[in-house]
Amino acid sequence: MSVIELGESVPALTPHATSVSLPKWSDNIAYEEGQERVLSKLTTGYPRFFIHKLITAFAEDIIKKVGTPDEQAMLFPSTRTARRCIDFMHSRDPSISADQIRVVDLVLDVSRTDSEMLKKVSPAISAVIYPKELFPLAKQYWQHSGDGVQSRRAEFCHGLFQEGILVEKTVLQPLANGFQKGPRRYQKGSIDKTPPKAHQNGLDAIPGLNGSAPNGIAENRESSQFLEERFGRNLDVSFVDNAKSAIRRRITGSLMGEVDLSAAPSPDMGSNRRGVADVSESDVYLYPCGMNSIFNAHRMMLEARGQMKSISYGFPYVDTLKILEKFGPGCIFYGNGESKDLDDLESRLKSGERFLALFCEFPGNPMLKCPDLQRIRKLADEYDFGVVVDETIGNFINVHVLPYADVVVSSLTKIFSGECNVMGGSAILNPRGRYYQSLKKVAEVEYEDNCWAEDLIFMERNSRHFVSRIERINGNAELICDILRTHPLVQNVYYPKHNPSRQFYDACRTPNGGYGGLLSFTFKKTEQAIAFYDRIETAKGPSLGTNFTLVSPYVILAHFMELEWAAQFGVPGDLIRISVGLEDTEDLKSRFAVALKAAEESNTA
Repeated sequence: MSVIELGESVPALTPHATSVSLPKWSDNIAYEEGQERVLSKLTTGYPRFFIHKLITAFAEDIIKKVGTPDEQAMLFPSTRTARRCIDFMHSRDPSISADQIRVVDLVLDVSRTDSEMLKKVSPAISAVIYPKELFPLAKQYWQHSGDGVQSRRAEFCHGLFQEGILVEKTVLQPLANGFQKGPRRYQKGSIDKTPPKAHQNGLDAIPGLNGSAPNGIAENRESSQFLEERFGRNLDVSFVDNAKSAIRRRITGSLMGEVDLSAAPSPDMGSNRRGVADVSESDVYLYPCGMNSIFNAHRMMLEARGQMKSISYGFPYVDTLKILEKFGPGCIFYGNGESKDLDDLESRLKSGERFLALFCEFPGNPMLKCPDLQRIRKLADEYDFGVVVDETIGNFINVHVLPYADVVVSSLTKIFSGECNVMGGSAILNPRGRYYQSLKKVAEVEYEDNCWAEDLIFMERNSRHFVSRIERINGNAELICDILRTHPLVQNVYYPKHNPSRQFYDACRTPNGGYGGLLSFTFKKTEQAIAFYDRIETAKGPSLGTNFTLVSPYVILAHFMELEWAAQFGVPGDLIRISVGLEDTEDLKSRFAVALKAAEESNTA
């Protein structure tokens, strides 16, 4: 493959891609330093860190209509998520007055459309309007929480806003039979859960959506074109409820493969493929992105158990730690994730300290260390704290972590989707867990389904063959790992199969499970790492779990402003992380051989 140009989407020519190409080591540094030569070329970026240009364009149009030139807007899918952003901003800066920030709710004007499809997907946007100088604070909430609007929703709603069909909730006029209600987005439960009619047409006409059509025929034609452009000819949103059910069942393990979305789902009989009996799709909660599932798992724990500090165990993904530190009473941080850290925790517990929950990744990113879940579970049972495990990197085809957790979270954006073109997250409540009933009660009140219909359709389609993809990626990753481990210039390779924590991985490994598709490594000299990275002919950018091999100088991207802090936990700044894909084995070997040769040549230069 040819290397994707700087700033282009990864995959190339993908409007809603979840990665961006940074093909040179220096590009990554320049990006972190904010150099114009890189920033000016970015067509997109990693969501949550980079606000998609489609979202920005919509926000600017909202300001033109309801704001002032010195204001900006941050867009959210619901009133509640927008209000949480405002609460966060006030909590971080008490000097902000109440009248400086406000929410503008945009909802569907049902008097202007007869479209059943539009009513079903219930398009809505809540904009937080704030002075421009407060952008860094609003952006913190956007990044940490994952509550922000997704690009497909923003694109679709922007079109409705421009046509006057998405309007301020406050300007809707009373109807003859009483006040007009907002869409189901503002009622408990979000997207309409009514089962779709068997012959419902997902391409219903939307009057006036694409301009002022002189008659019904032209109007219908333009409306259908509008919808096809946004949903695609094969993406019938009348099946969104069935798609959602299919995704949940795949996550429980009860559905392994394709399903006919036009047919009503069969009764959910539950699953024990997670290592826990009777996990049902009602135990799975879907979120717009993986970080949002972690954010909400923490919120649910706080609601269920009260205000207590959490435990962050092992070197975590950057925003997981920020969530635990900035929302609620804070946390204690065991960045090494070693047995001596559990010894210290046990001492604290014996002395009477009490905690909300322990959060960990299995395995961790980027060092691929695995926590001792068996010991953690024993401590949790004895001293009454929750366990929340992020299984994104391990995934349940390879490992069963639910038996040791109260909540298992995952980024569906990664290997579950694989296509790098849609965001999603999930949380599973362990039906055998101590806090199951209390968490379910919280979810009944607090859970808000903010997943956009089109994203769900893409996610269902992408995830149909995730089992076979994982099996192939497991094999390719072991091959690359073996090549790197035998190379004389490679200092260390980090992979669950070869790490000292392998015993903890194996304790959770499924009978046919592999060791995953993610690995990291270091060279003996930084210049060798730079030469390798610059030469490797793969996609290069943030994210992981893609169907194609994706390489990143991860620590520079995730911890550029805190490299010394990361180093004290054994995470080197010149580490290279590889998310191995589905490519032909011989082709992969060839590409890595060429890049390793470049590293060798830099050593003799």
